[in-house]
Amino acid sequence: MSGIQREYAPNNQCFGCGPANDKGLRIDSVPAPDGSQKLVCDWMPEPHHVAFGAVLNGGIIGTLLDCHSNWAAAWTLMRVRGLDAPPCTVTADFHVKLKRPTPLAPLHLEAEVVSLEGDTAVVEARLESGGKVTATCRGTFVAVKEGHPAFHRW
Repeated sequence: MSGIQREYAPNNQCFGCGPANDKGLRIDSVPAPDGSQKLVCDWMPEPHHVAFGAVLNGGIIGTLLDCHSNWAAAWTLMRVRGLDAPPCTVTADFHVKLKRPTPLAPLHLEAEVVSLEGDTAVVEARLESGGKVTATCRGTFVAVKEGHPAFHRW
């Protein structure tokens, strides 16, 4: 199954989620198969994403959680509003908690909107490896209007 980034923003250049960025992380978020309101993503780090040893760099972790959460916000706004495509959303804030070292191994991301008010969505997300949570995130994401530099990015 193709992720929502490729479906709705194939020309997006974002380092974390842009399908058109050949040097980016190119996350591929999809609706959870269990029918919940979550967005999920499986992603495999590469050796150049290392911080030390076989541990994933914290900045990469932040990028994964930020971009995946941003798409959860956009996807939820699209569904709630009955739109044909997600609105462009940007990060207002996000707070990452690193719970334990994240290995260079298959990773699983989950994100879900926990509060939605107007154009603003609060999202909670987590990063897992081997069934263990390695990092969590809570962030605020806002749908932007015409005139904002990110408005036409998708």
